Amino acid sequence: MMLQNASLQTTRPQWLHRWADFAATVAAEQLPGDVVARTKQVLFDCIGAIAAGAQEPEMQRLTARLCRTSADDAAPVIGAGRRAPAGLAAFLNGTAGTMLEIDEGNQFARGHPGIHVVPAVLAAAEELGRSGADVLLAIALGYEIGSRIGIASKLRVTMHPHGTWGTVGAAVAVAKLRNATREQMAEVINVSSTLGLATSRRTMLEGGTVRNSFAGFSNEIGLRAWEMVDAGFIGEADGIGTIYGTVIADQFQPGEMIADLGTRWEIARNYFKRHAACRYNHGALDALQSLIAEAGGHLKPDDIAKIDVDTYIWAAQLDGQQPRNMLAAKFSLPFSLATTIVNGAASIAAFRDDARRDAVTLALAGRVAVREDKALTTMLPGLRPARVKITLVDGRILSAEAYTNKGDTEDPYSAEEVQDKFREVAGSVWSSAHCSSILRAVEDLDRAPDLAALSRLLAA
Repeated sequence: MMLQNASLQTTRPQWLHRWADFAATVAAEQLPGDVVARTKQVLFDCIGAIAAGAQEPEMQRLTARLCRTSADDAAPVIGAGRRAPAGLAAFLNGTAGTMLEIDEGNQFARGHPGIHVVPAVLAAAEELGRSGADVLLAIALGYEIGSRIGIASKLRVTMHPHGTWGTVGAAVAVAKLRNATREQMAEVINVSSTLGLATSRRTMLEGGTVRNSFAGFSNEIGLRAWEMVDAGFIGEADGIGTIYGTVIADQFQPGEMIADLGTRWEIARNYFKRHAACRYNHGALDALQSLIAEAGGHLKPDDIAKIDVDTYIWAAQLDGQQPRNMLAAKFSLPFSLATTIVNGAASIAAFRDDARRDAVTLALAGRVAVREDKALTTMLPGLRPARVKITLVDGRILSAEAYTNKGDTEDPYSAEEVQDKFREVAGSVWSSAHCSSILRAVEDLDRAPDLAALSRLLAA
């Protein structure tokens, strides 16, 4: 009966009218200062993740296969030293940005809005010659609607959030750059709502690297959604309500789509990552780091008899001890803890194949037990708790707990730390001077007449 009633609806919901009006009329000068500052951080954080991810072997092979020609007026394929048509650049950059599991996210949306929006905005804005202020507004707006869909709905547990509501975020951002009317904005939201992917959560657990393309497709589809609407295609009256209330998600709460709209910006409630692993691991990793610090900065694997972790349900599901590749390692809590102890940090290198095959690390991962504590699960999504107990061979026990992840809204990194992360990640691709130039270009973006200066840097 629910589906039958939904199919009979022919009028748009009130929240959609408000959203379309807001998105079509909001101007760059209306963005609060803290939102502008955070949007710049999200932008360069995504750029760093994309550039580093573009160096992965499969990304290099895919880029070489797809970029058969280049054009001076096309969009940069970041980290690849080349350009491509806007749709292809958006796809490749979105895919590269998720390769290393270091892009920013939003705990309330339970996903990664930035990497689903930034590549599409960079590709479209350059093609259109839009100003830097326009770019920042489009990113913040696309981030906003994607996050709010994530907040208002509960994806099925078998779904992976990448490639779902991020498609709507990309489409709205592109529509804003195209000066969409209220009517066009509402139609873009409805059309793009039905163009997300049927994603599988198991891809990340098994190390299926197709998962890394989900965000890439969202960015490319976001560009296409605008072209479809501008050409006259239409969607159903309440695409979001249907898809996120009956198809791939449950418990859609339309009130969340407009709660404090225009005053509470979701991009200002994001998080940044320093551990190069799934965020579900971060609470345990933060607790582990405090134990390592208490132990004088180092723990010897041979001194550890076992490690017990109690955490919330999503993190407890990441209990695989023998990951088959880098992606699976990033979604293995036992391996993440073990490689941090062996290598000193959950760095990008700590998950590469040499580290993943290390016998000492694998043996230690085999001594890590992960369990769900239902009391900790009830603290979601505001908190991401974990308790870590290390039993040493000599019988001593080391224990620590964390309730928030370092980098969350409740415990944020400083502006300097976020920049340091960019330099560390992007420094594997560009020189220190080049990284500094990118940071300056992003910092000055709200005063830039176009993207030309930043684009030249990103295409290098």
